[in-house]
Amino acid sequence: MTSNPPPSSVLSQSEQQKLIEKLEIFKIQGRDKRGRPILRIIGKLFPARLVSVETLKKYLEDEIFSRLDGRPFSVVYVHTGVNRGENFPGISALKSIYEAIPVKVRDNLDTFYFLHPGLQSRLFLATFGRILFTGGAGGLYYKVRYVNRLEFLWDNVRRKETEMPEFVYEFDEEMEYRPRMDYGLESDHPRIVYEAPSSVSTYSTRCIA
Repeated sequence: MTSNPPPSSVLSQSEQQKLIEKLEIFKIQGRDKRGRPILRIIGKLFPARLVSVETLKKYLEDEIFSRLDGRPFSVVYVHTGVNRGENFPGISALKSIYEAIPVKVRDNLDTFYFLHPGLQSRLFLATFGRILFTGGAGGLYYKVRYVNRLEFLWDNVRRKETEMPEFVYEFDEEMEYRPRMDYGLESDHPRIVYEAPSSVSTYSTRCIA
């Protein structure tokens, strides 16, 4: 019988940082079509039960933000396969992490591509986005662009330079046979949480806004 994984309090901060690094949750890799570097985030790989908020903030400060400061960049956040119980750190944690991002880094964020969003994550941003992710040059909330399919992501991001886990391609192929999944009307895909308001630019299933 498989035992439950130890909570973050069992792992030292050093062990937690090594785990984040090993899983490659955050990776600066590739460029968008305008030559801006990409920070790729794989949501499904984030072990929310094992990593504390303070450790995550320190890791981002030491390993990610220091490499992004001073230049425009874009984020590709991959929401495919995210499970609220396993990968979601909580609303207060998200707010704390966002507020810890240096202002220069926030202002240099050009676009936040949200791949495979689903209805619950859209509703979450519609409900809490303005509260959690504003400030700076418009705030993260106003830079989110939903992307339903990989093919639309590649319209803006250089495909050959950005790696994706196999499960992302598998989910994308499943959507080809179940188009209702594009709108969150049908899916076996577990999600974090909540329809984007009209003020947030979104992607249709045919073109990118």
